Amino acid sequence: MSRSRKPVNPAAQQALEQLKLETAAEIGLSDYKNQYKGALTSADNGRVGGHMVRKMIEAQEQKFSGGTTQSNSGTLTAKYDANKKS
Repeated sequence: MSRSRKPVNPAAQQALEQLKLETAAEIGLSDYKNQYKGALTSADNGRVGGHMVRKMIEAQEQKFSGGTTQSNSGTLTAKYDANKKS
């Protein structure tokens, strides 16, 4: 069975695109929207998606716990910089 490329919730597509751009900026990928994604490494592209998922999970955890969990999204840039230097 083929997988549908149609979004489950089309209204959420714009919010996800905004989250992607914010996440890319946080990890140091400037002008991600206008950049040709094929010119980026698979690690960079995967890092954006991975951090997006992490942020969505944190948001749901905060929602379920009443907003009492701490966010570590401020450490994304530091982790990215450390990995990039290695």
